[in-house]
Amino acid sequence: MVSFTKFISAALLASSALALPHEQPAKRSASSKRGAAYNMADTVNSLTGNTPVTWGYSWNMWSNGILPSEVEFVPMLWGTKMFGGWFSAMQTALASGSSYILGFNEPDNSAQAAMAPTDAANYYREYITPFSGNAKLVTPSVTNGGGSAEGLNWMRTFMDSCTDCGMSVLGVHWYGDSAEEFETFVNQAIAFATEYSLESVWVTEFALNSDLANGASSQESADFLSQVLPWLDGQDMIGRYAYYMCADPYLISGTGLTTAGMAYTA
Repeated sequence: MVSFTKFISAALLASSALALPHEQPAKRSASSKRGAAYNMADTVNSLTGNTPVTWGYSWNMWSNGILPSEVEFVPMLWGTKMFGGWFSAMQTALASGSSYILGFNEPDNSAQAAMAPTDAANYYREYITPFSGNAKLVTPSVTNGGGSAEGLNWMRTFMDSCTDCGMSVLGVHWYGDSAEEFETFVNQAIAFATEYSLESVWVTEFALNSDLANGASSQESADFLSQVLPWLDGQDMIGRYAYYMCADPYLISGTGLTTAGMAYTA
């Protein structure tokens, strides 16, 4: 492990002046926690308005296009299907300005990365931990499910199995029906992160269930965002967040914004 880490550091130094064409140097800002969860990078241009997003991720190790120069790309190791090419992709991302790496996508969900906590810990240690010191590491992002093998219960087993993994940030997702439910869950995540001495919590997906049911955002979404965004921005333990999602007709409509998109960038 030590020799591999030295190799990664040397490779990053050697490649720091030259990144692959589809990755660009990021101009990071501490002015906003707000991010973009997107599929294609060009859609993020719509979210660079009054309160522009400062970071984005594509559920992928690649940025899938060129992000606005002020938006930091954060790579994700989605799951086992993306192990191939991972180490090369991380050299490119880190040399291009990425300062964080996201862990697996909903490993507690059978329809997503679908991993047992102990298996996830072994994979995390093998594929993500080697970059500790070159970037801050985010845990797998779990759902807000309350079952014994879901959500923060899954995460507890993972954390206890990965005590040497070098993680700094807790990643969570939330889908529900009200601002009150959302704030209750986020407070639980903050308490969990504090218990495990993590520095912050990232809510990398969140939305109302009605958004998913309708396949679009609505005035209800805009009202929800108007309530929870100031609350999130006021929580010292919330490092970053991204509403689901930077796509038509959720936050964007064509090259413009939906009502929820306008609330997200207000």
